Amino acid sequence: MKAQVGDRLIPDGDTDRIGLVIGLQNADGSPPYVIKWLSGGHIALVSPGPYARILPADPADTAEPGGAPA
Repeated sequence: MKAQVGDRLIPDGDTDRIGLVIGLQNADGSPPYVIKWLSGGHIALVSPGPYARILPADPADTAEPGGAPA
């Protein structure tokens, strides 16, 4: 499993818990990840389980109004 800052983590297929990857511990994007849980804003160091999924960051999330990248 590899991630980049801005990706989203869904742990063990639980779509009620979605985390935003805000930091990497390893330069190659392997776990663990620093995650900010979207539901409550809690920040945690997470080592995802075998059924977790990484959703790539949506470029639209980082664009400023008018289409220019942030």
